[in-house]
Order: sequence, then structure tokens, then C-alpha cells
Amino acid sequence: MADGPPHPAAPHAPTAHASNATPGAPAHPAAADPHPPAPSAHTAAAGDAASADRSAPSPGAPAQAGAAPTGAQGAPVQGQPAASAAPPAGVRLDRRAPAEGAGGGDDYPLQAPDPRVAAEPAAVCVACRAGRVDDDGYCENCGHAQPRERDHMEQECGPVAAVSDRGLRHHRNEDAFAVGTTALPDGSPVSVAVVCDGVSSATRPDEASLAASRAANASLLDALPRGTHPQQAMHEAILAASEAVNALAGKQPAEADEHAPQQNAPACTIVGAVVTAGLLVVGWVGDSRAYWIPVDRSPAVRLTEDDSWAAQMVAAGLMGEAEAYADHRAHAITGWLGADAYELEPHTAAFKPDRPGVVVVCTDGLWNYAESADEMAEAVPADAAARPLHAARVLVGHALDGGGHDNVTVALVPFPAVPQGAGSA
Repeated sequence: MADGPPHPAAPHAPTAHASNATPGAPAHPAAADPHPPAPSAHTAAAGDAASADRSAPSPGAPAQAGAAPTGAQGAPVQGQPAASAAPPAGVRLDRRAPAEGAGGGDDYPLQAPDPRVAAEPAAVCVACRAGRVDDDGYCENCGHAQPRERDHMEQECGPVAAVSDRGLRHHRNEDAFAVGTTALPDGSPVSVAVVCDGVSSATRPDEASLAASRAANASLLDALPRGTHPQQAMHEAILAASEAVNALAGKQPAEADEHAPQQNAPACTIVGAVVTAGLLVVGWVGDSRAYWIPVDRSPAVRLTEDDSWAAQMVAAGLMGEAEAYADHRAHAITGWLGADAYELEPHTAAFKPDRPGVVVVCTDGLWNYAESADEMAEAVPADAAARPLHAARVLVGHALDGGGHDNVTVALVPFPAVPQGAGSA
């Protein structure tokens, strides 16, 4: 996960985000009295008008809290005579003026709760199997956090598949992905995958990654069928993702600003891939990566260059790659999507592989356990192009077996065989 310290207050220079190496019972409706009082004689003698009046509160009487509907639309239960219709169980009506010639109207028949209207059962803790789960997702008995929807996600869309997992050390999943398929104007198929990693040192990183992945995916699936070149479409998709994340900065609740005024704006990294019948395009900002793994595993290639402290040291010739990535500052990112990013520089690249294979699009929660292209190729199952969802599950399992120190997200996009020479497009 792209973790880091607070973003810089001054906007004049980019600053790295440092990586984190390690990471009461419900109310029940009132029960009806099993022996409701019988109507008094003077009430029965009042005639039909008084009987009908007994089914409704007197004019101007306030509505009583806790009333439950007696039928599907709040009407009396089917088959019950209108004259005996009564308010729901537990409802007390103010005393009414007696009918002419009658005594006091003290007796009100109570109706049993409608058995068709059942209370929703309370969620039970997955850990202790006894405690009730509160609205925040924690057990009131043992305090165990319950699984969230994003703790583990899987999706398969045509030939593309993706899996995301919270990992073993983090309390929530701040990664997100989006996958899709569409067609180019000539009818040829195209596959899309986007993976985002929330910056943990920023506020609401899970919202940032989700917004970015959805915006980029929507942009790609809109632009490609209109004939936009895949590399240009990827550039525009990253800009759309950036705008979506920037918009989150203005949606911070006022009370949150008051209690944590120094919080950073939501931020995340992004990496995406577009695969057509003869072209592979990748785009990224940050340290999430894409790898090319051919079916014969020779040669496997890393397609992206990290926006990180380690990559800068290597590019400047100040450190070797092994030394730089062993440093505790290695995963401090120098590029991200967010309102406080100094300057957005989307990276894109296009390739024309000469053989079939699979594109691995992932967050650092995976590549930390398979950093080099050869290590990633070794971890990818041999049948990944034919069974991408299975392969994605295997890769997530590889990271969890290695320690699962971070959220883990990977998407696999098969690349079909094409009779073309390799090289950049």
C-alpha cells in the first residue's frame, strides 16, 4: 500500500509519501396483552357509529411512536371485520368523549402483531458466534471487527479477472480495481484493467482508490469505442481519475476539519492496462506496477517505472537497484493522484508483443513478494492466460503466504497471439 507521512504544506516542491513497512440488544415490539379487556356493555349498545369510531383515534390525537403497521400497507389484517379493527399493539389512545347516551369510553381492544411483519435478525459476530454486531461493524461482546465488503473482492469480466484482499496486517482494504471489456470501432475486442492503491498517510484513502479506479475505467470504456487511440485514452483516463480524487478533497465533513485540520487530502496511486488484438498499452502514476509475462516466460518484463524514492536513486545513478529497494525510504512515493499532488505527470507506454502472454497489473502488496520480472513470472501459474481468475487468486495467496503485510490487489489481462514483431508502438 502506498503509505506515507503528511503531504507537504507548501505546494512548490513534491514530497514523498513514506511507506509503512509493517503494517445492547435490539428493541423489540411490545407484546400484545393475551387477555385484552372486553368492550363494556354501554359501548356495545352505542351502535355501529360508536363501533366504527373505536377503530381510529379521536380527531386531533397525536400519532403514537412505536406503532407498527397491521398489514402490508398499514391497513387492518385481511378478513378482520372493520368494526373490530384496532390500533397496533402497544399503542395507547387518549381517552375519548363518550358517545351520546353512553358512559366513559375506557376500553380499547388491542390487536396482536402481524406475524407477516418480522423484525430483521441482528447480525451475529463471526468470531465469538454470540455477540451482536453494532452499526460500526464491531462485536459488542468480543470487540472483533467483522468482515467488510472490500476485505476480499473478486471479479471476472470476459477474459479479464481481478482479486483484491485486505491482507493480514491492515484493518481495512484501501486498494480498489475495475475491469471491463468493449470493442473498437472496427469491432475488434479490447480489455481494460485498472488498479489503485490508497495512500495510507492521507485521509480516506479507500475512497480515493475506489473513485480513481471507477473514473479511469469509465473513461476508457467510453473513449475506446469512439476510436480514441488506446495510449491517448489511457492518458485521458488518468486525468479523469485525478479529477475524481481531487473532488473528494472538497467533501470533507466540517466536523472532521475541525478535529483534524492537518489531515492530507485523499490520495492514491494508479496503474492500468489496455489490451487489443495487437497492442498493449499501460499507464500509471505512483508505484503500482504492470508486468508482461509471455507464455514461454522468456523474457518477462516490468512495463512500468515507479514514482518512488528508490527509483529516483537508481535513475540518478546514486544507488544500485538492490541497495535502493532495501532502504527504508524505498517505498516513499514521489507521484500520486490527489488535490495536494504537486504536478500530475501521467506515464503511458505502448508495446507490440510478438507472442501470447498475460499482463499482470498490481499494487505493491503483491510485487513486494515478487519484485523482479523473473520472480513475478515464477509466481504466475502456467495457465494464467486461460484461467485468469484462478491465477489472480494464486498470486494473492502468494503474497499472503509471504506475510501479507499490505493490501494485495492484482488484475490479469491475457494478450492473444499476433503475427507481429515485438517492440514499442
